[in-house]
Amino acid sequence: MSLSLVLLLISALHFRHHGSEAQINKIQPSSNKEQNGVHDHQHEKIITISEDGFVQSPRFPQSYPRDVVLLWRLIAADENMQIQLTFDERFGLEEPENGLCKFDFVEIEDPSDGTIIGRWCGSSVVPGIQISKANQVRIRFRSDEYLPSKPGFCIYYSLLESAHFESPTLVPPSPLSLDGLNEAVSGFDTIEELIKYLEPERWQLDLEDLYKPTWQMLGKAFVHGRKSRVDLNLLKEEVKLYSCTPRNISVSLREELKRTDTIYWPGCLLVKRCGGNCACCSLGCQDCQCVPIKVSKKYHEVLQLRYRSPGKPLQKSLADVGLEHHEECGCVCKGKTEG
Repeated sequence: MSLSLVLLLISALHFRHHGSEAQINKIQPSSNKEQNGVHDHQHEKIITISEDGFVQSPRFPQSYPRDVVLLWRLIAADENMQIQLTFDERFGLEEPENGLCKFDFVEIEDPSDGTIIGRWCGSSVVPGIQISKANQVRIRFRSDEYLPSKPGFCIYYSLLESAHFESPTLVPPSPLSLDGLNEAVSGFDTIEELIKYLEPERWQLDLEDLYKPTWQMLGKAFVHGRKSRVDLNLLKEEVKLYSCTPRNISVSLREELKRTDTIYWPGCLLVKRCGGNCACCSLGCQDCQCVPIKVSKKYHEVLQLRYRSPGKPLQKSLADVGLEHHEECGCVCKGKTEG
């Protein structure tokens, strides 16, 4: 009996040891590099290009694995060459959410300044041909922990002579003056339409970047709680309502802020400003004016467009603009009749 018990204990310990080892191997991430890139997002696979080739998602054209980050850095052997990237027509990643690629996506970046040239996902549209600004380009593929799709992607790369490279137009009518651009953007009814106009190829990424938290203080909320005095005569209240009182008026942000170097969207906002007449001013007053008695500064979050310098891309960001609001108004005599 005692020998059988000892053998049973040894067998149990042996099974427990191997079972734990298998479990540890399962949950630890593999450090082996795949042929098409690396899992560790802090590293990238560098490919020196002297002839045509391609990179692709793992298992293309089948479902790619979940929870993967792969990076490729393509470098033309000749520094005077650009790199052209062409997507295979078999393209399909997890669908976007509200038009934004948040989960699974492939994106192309310019390593020289970190500019994201484009980010794509879904399967409805195959991305167009992309051309690097210089002799390098970075490709990043990311999949989250859920819902892998197929077929993934395959990107063919080839080299171009410098003479064949043309800088992409950042704004469709690039030669427009600032006033012309202001007139153009004011015609759009939604922020999505505006960003599509400014960045047709990467508008989804730009729209997503606008709403990312930054170190800057973002939008502020204000409450307008002013009510009419209930102890006044109704007739007097009607007079006050249409005499010297705060009322909604629209103001041009460029004119209000005196910023001729900046475009805002929306270009006009509603503010409370004193308005109306002062017919019931004090006796003997020759010049009675409606003026603000209580003024506050309120902030409104809008889209700001600026040219940093000639030849540089249009800078887009959300910005808080402070506008003066008149909370209370009153009739003030500026000049009395001679007695």
